[in-house]
Amino acid sequence: MNMMSDLNAPRKAWLGLLAKSPAADVARLWAMLTIAPDHTVLRGPEIGSVMVRGRAGAVGAAFNLGEMTVTRASVKLSDGTIGHGYVQGRNQDHALQAAQIDALMQTDAADVVEATVLGPLRLAATNRKSDRAAKAAATKVDFFTMVRGED
Repeated sequence: MNMMSDLNAPRKAWLGLLAKSPAADVARLWAMLTIAPDHTVLRGPEIGSVMVRGRAGAVGAAFNLGEMTVTRASVKLSDGTIGHGYVQGRNQDHALQAAQIDALMQTDAADVVEATVLGPLRLAATNRKSDRAAKAAATKVDFFTMVRGED
């Protein structure tokens, strides 16, 4: 097992959560945060695309599914902590907010950011997933085969 990947797992989780969360939710929670970090923008928001790859049945050979638009940004806090934000879509504010949140999560403010921003985002993501699963379960059809008896 790769020790470095274990150390980065929490950061990957919050970056993934920020990337997948609706921009409006991130903006609303960011506004509620009482911390306004002094920062420098290292990489202003840039819009680009990435190739999305998939696997048939999650086990087959990888194939190119298509391109997806992403926006990225990087910031540096006054204490030298660097944060990155990669988000789906073209929302530049979302990318900057994600970068600042990433940087703050690497500081002593992590507990406040977790409680104010990431916790509510995680709960909303769980609720969206449950709602999707419930809608899918409501459309489930069970098929069965009747066998004719032998004469």
